[in-house]
Parts: sequence; C-alpha cells; structure tokens
Amino acid sequence: VQLQASGGGLVQAGGSLSLSCAASGRTFKIGSMGWFRHDPGKEREWVAVLMWNGARTYYADSVKGRFTISGDSAKNTVYLQMISLKPADTAVYYCAAQDGAGTVITEGQGTLVTVSS
Repeated sequence: VQLQASGGGLVQAGGSLSLSCAASGRTFKIGSMGWFRHDPGKEREWVAVLMWNGARTYYADSVKGRFTISGDSAKNTVYLQMISLKPADTAVYYCAAQDGAGTVITEGQGTLVTVSS
C-alpha cells in the first residue's frame, strides 16, 4: 500500500486547513485510515482514525470538536478538516493505513501544519 498525502501549510490561530490522503496498491488490506502527528520533543499522537467498516471514528481528546475525519472507502481516500486551529496543533501530520486489526500497514511522507499565534 502506498499513501499520497496533500494539504497542510501555514495558518493563523483560529484558521482552518484540510488534509487529504489517497491510498493505492493493495488497498484490500486496509481496515482503517487516519492521521497522526509528531512535533519534535513530543510524543507521536494519533489525531483521528476512520474505520471503513461501519464508518466509526476515533479522535484524540485534543482535537475533538475541531477536527473532522471523513473518507471514501471506494476511493481509498481520507480527509481531515481542521478548524479553530491552535499553535499547539503545529506538527508534521502523517497519514497512515491500518489493517483490520489496527496494525499500521504503511505511513505517508508527512505534511507540515504550522499554526502561528
């Protein structure tokens, strides 16, 4: 499975950004897709996950109410809409695909989100 992510960039606090990620290859292995982020000096944090089966979602407490994950399982594409962004959201965001057991199959190349105060 290969992942191609796009989006991100620089925004002022309170602004919005969106990310997208498309999977290709052996996509039949995918049970869920989502995003995690990593800021140097901090732990990697899973931000949001969308499970293809039943369209269940997971959100980190830090982003609930501000981030929305959506996707199209037929297109193997997942989107992350981020609003009310805070400087604390600044990080490199990585798209990831997981199998049905939740094991990460592959990660994307990462896209930088910078929120200025």
